[in-house]
Amino acid sequence: MLISISEVLETPVSTLLGENVIEPEVDDLKAISAKLEVINLQLAQRTAIRKRTLQWLLISFSVVMAAVFAILVTSESPYLGWDYSDPETAVLGVAFHSFEWLFVRAAPVILIGAGVGVFLTRKKK
Repeated sequence: MLISISEVLETPVSTLLGENVIEPEVDDLKAISAKLEVINLQLAQRTAIRKRTLQWLLISFSVVMAAVFAILVTSESPYLGWDYSDPETAVLGVAFHSFEWLFVRAAPVILIGAGVGVFLTRKKK
C-alpha cells in the first residue's frame, strides 16, 4: 500500500515513512566547466582550421601570381607587333597592355602581402 501511495504522490517510500533522504546534488560548477572546456576546444579547432585554410589560400594565390608573371615574361608582349589600324585589335591591344602594366606594378606588392600573411599564419611551436 505504501508503494501505491508513493507512486500517486510521486515521492519515495522513505519520505512517507519519515526518513530524511539526502538527494545527491549535481555539481553544477563541474558540469559547466566541462561544457566550457568542450566549447573552448571546438573554438580552438575552428580557429586552427581557418588559419590553415587562409595560409593555403595565400600560398595558392602566390603560386598563381608567379605563374601569371612567368606567362607574361615568356610571351614578351606580343601586342607590340599587332596592326592597330583595326579598332577591335586596337582595343584588345590596349586592354592587354593595361593588364600587363597594372599586373607588373601590383604583383610585387601583392606577393609581399601574401608572404607576410603566410608568415603570420604559420604554425608556432
